[in-house]
Amino acid sequence: MASKRRPVSGEPMFQVDNPDPYARPKKRSPIVPTDIWEIRIVQFFRTWWMILRFIGRHPVLTGFAALLGYTAWRFGWPYAVVLVGVVAAAILVLRLVRPSWFRRLISDRIRHDRRQFYYRRRWEPTMTLAGLAPEYRSRILLPELRKVKVCDSVDLVTVKMVTGQTPKNFADQADTLAHSFDVDLCRVRKDKPGWIVLEFVRADTLADPFGIDAMQYPDDVDLAALPVGLCEDGTLWRLRLLGSHLLAAGATGAGKGSVLWSIVRALLPAIRDGWVKVWALDPKRMELALGRGLFDQYADQSGDMVELLESAVAEMQKRATKFGGFTRTFTPSREFPFLVIMADELAFLTAYQPDRDLRKRAEAAIATLTSQGRSVGVCVVGALQDPRKDVISLRNLFPSRIALRLDESDQVDMVLGDGARDRGALADEISPVPEVGAGVAYVRLETSPDPVRVRAAFVSDDDIRAMVTVVAGGSA
Repeated sequence: MASKRRPVSGEPMFQVDNPDPYARPKKRSPIVPTDIWEIRIVQFFRTWWMILRFIGRHPVLTGFAALLGYTAWRFGWPYAVVLVGVVAAAILVLRLVRPSWFRRLISDRIRHDRRQFYYRRRWEPTMTLAGLAPEYRSRILLPELRKVKVCDSVDLVTVKMVTGQTPKNFADQADTLAHSFDVDLCRVRKDKPGWIVLEFVRADTLADPFGIDAMQYPDDVDLAALPVGLCEDGTLWRLRLLGSHLLAAGATGAGKGSVLWSIVRALLPAIRDGWVKVWALDPKRMELALGRGLFDQYADQSGDMVELLESAVAEMQKRATKFGGFTRTFTPSREFPFLVIMADELAFLTAYQPDRDLRKRAEAAIATLTSQGRSVGVCVVGALQDPRKDVISLRNLFPSRIALRLDESDQVDMVLGDGARDRGALADEISPVPEVGAGVAYVRLETSPDPVRVRAAFVSDDDIRAMVTVVAGGSA
């Protein structure tokens, strides 16, 4: 039996195949070798699947190509040229006569295919260089690009993440992704476990130097969806007041007045008909005073504003006594209208009021209204400049919150909740130029916890005077 010799000092424990110390070490691949016939079968079915999928996605284009080929084969190429001319003329007529049809049937599809090809072509190098394609057992694992949805100014790219990845991995590389795909901004949205949606913003549709014109009066006022502006994707921004309270925070010149007056404008037909009433508190006496004729009650003196708040508490308790034990759902009526307590510069009542007694009474009344008023049709709408806790300690009692332009990045999370800025609510980066950034804000819609960029419509002084005339004349 051969004896085992122990290696002497300096001798390697194991014999290596390649004695060259500068040679690249050999690695055993964990991948089992695949026969060439298996690869060809997979490629065959994959090719046909891609062809069938293209036909399914572009039936008109493939049908026209087939017709063109048959015409050239059966009748000759002059007839094929005539067919192309006829189709081109038809497309031109459609573009002139029905531009909406042309956009939906042709231009949008072309743009979608072009953007999809653009993302797929850049996907692998971008994921690799951004460090989002990890290596496992000598294999590069690439996040899968599943779907591309192209909107007017935003592309929504659905991605299936690699096992072990989280949305934070992509959020940390948001700037890299934005520059790699030549867009202005990239936001990361959670979709479902293992899936995310990358929101690529190609252009700022809200940076109109002329702002957004005041919204038309709605035919039917829906207190759960009041149109007050536009979202970044071009859809209407709708606010909920029924069963909620609203807090709008923004620095000086951020456009808080646009939010307040857009709400009043959306409520105008209901105010005229008497089943919605607005009680206004205007410490500055400059923002809401112009539309005094729209408000059922108005106060701009410290004592009067506190008494108005306490009157609202008394009305709330009266309704609770009447409806308690009979119904759990409030329905507005002329007898018991939906009551909106609208306060500009709310912090004046809760923090800056020099009279300590008035400050305590105001804070107690606001706390009572925001904690108990929703069930009986009382809604508090407040605006302030500084969202810090020592200024407004009741901000968590406002379910709906709007972050307009803020001075510091920490204030974003104070308004919209922890982590809101990391998810794309860059309220501290909104332009301070009034013509560009006034009324631009970030909100959280009911359909998603992620912040959405919006802009409130601008209601001019002439619009406010016209609104007063509408309510006084009784017609919208």
